[in-house]
Amino acid sequence: MFDLIVKNATLTDGRSGIDIACRDGAIAALEPGITAPAKEVLDAGGYLVSPPFVDPHFHMDATLSLGRPRMNVSGTLLEGIALWGELKEVQTVDEIVARAVQYCELAVAKGIGAIRSHVDTCDDRLTGVQALLEVRAQVKDVLDLQLVAFPQDGVLRDPSALQNTIRALDMGVDVVGGIPHFERTMADGAESVRLLCELAAERGLRVDMHCDESDDPLSRHIETLAFETQRLGLQGRVAGSHLTSMHSMDNYYVSKLIPLMVEADVHAVPNPLINIMLQGRHDSYPKRRGQTRVRELRDAGITVGFGSDCVMDPWYSLGKADMLDVAFMGLHVGQLSSRADMEWCFDAVTSNSAEIMGLEGYGVNKGAAANFVLLQASNKIDAIRLRAHRMAVVRKGRVISRSEPVTHQLSLTDTPKDLDEAKIGQ
Repeated sequence: MFDLIVKNATLTDGRSGIDIACRDGAIAALEPGITAPAKEVLDAGGYLVSPPFVDPHFHMDATLSLGRPRMNVSGTLLEGIALWGELKEVQTVDEIVARAVQYCELAVAKGIGAIRSHVDTCDDRLTGVQALLEVRAQVKDVLDLQLVAFPQDGVLRDPSALQNTIRALDMGVDVVGGIPHFERTMADGAESVRLLCELAAERGLRVDMHCDESDDPLSRHIETLAFETQRLGLQGRVAGSHLTSMHSMDNYYVSKLIPLMVEADVHAVPNPLINIMLQGRHDSYPKRRGQTRVRELRDAGITVGFGSDCVMDPWYSLGKADMLDVAFMGLHVGQLSSRADMEWCFDAVTSNSAEIMGLEGYGVNKGAAANFVLLQASNKIDAIRLRAHRMAVVRKGRVISRSEPVTHQLSLTDTPKDLDEAKIGQ
């Protein structure tokens, strides 16, 4: 007896007509024509079953706070940071918890199974840390929430940031973060990378740095991050997020930099929606796109995962917890237009990001955790093209979100009867 069987699924590797049998929270069988009894049977109808979407870069302590205490009028990164400084002075633990749980519910319904959220540690009360630790406990049965201790105002620039970051890690935060390009000098930025990587190495933790989120081609802290990763033996456990300055760097320098990142096995996390919105603000025309060199990083063998970063907060007033929106934007900004490129963009919001987060038991494979999403699409490219409707979300072999397929009625005037009100399905 299985807990759940999903019948007639198409998998992301192209196999179709596959049944997925789940027992005790894991995928127990994956093959055509499973006839054993199950407590619940879900007919996939030939549609796509994907592993959960994964968001490797988010700010849950700020999410859904749009307009409080005011709007970001300029729309710039720096005004967003200033506005965040005002908000964190007045928001409470309960307020952050309520917003974050609301966001998690939305994310789960959109098929997100894991989120890595940065949480500001430049707050002596550690309000956000307290709140998100509580949220992590509340949502653990439906969502993997990984937290990054993030000294938003600079671990050296803010006088209590280092101690607060250590306190946050002691409280149970998972990953060490930083923001070297926001320190007072380039030298301080490099020193912050060294200090924070050493802290992670001492504790056996992963690192995820906001790195070079700037249009300045001389912001080169990713080079220091790659060096410290290799020096401290952190290969495979470090991510550089944003990396937008790489978009503006000299090609010769990048030809040196990317091999250094490969050598250190540093991951890259662009955030397409935010990067295209915030970067290039000082340009007239031509205006830079701002997104890092995704194609070159990928082709060199670096693991690249797309993050969403923000939803309705001081930096970004849009968003709906949809990683297919993120993949869609990343595809366009990066001109990733071949069939293989577009399929890879789907991987950038699923398997690649799962690797960056170090998720265990991930994927639609026998023996893996029974976590997956039924999408109203026939393949990965159509899923991105349509931002496909999520028909079901399964967690630990249990359907936790379900909706009917979407159809559209097309009514044409003065047309043959057989075309009138034709059903156009996604």
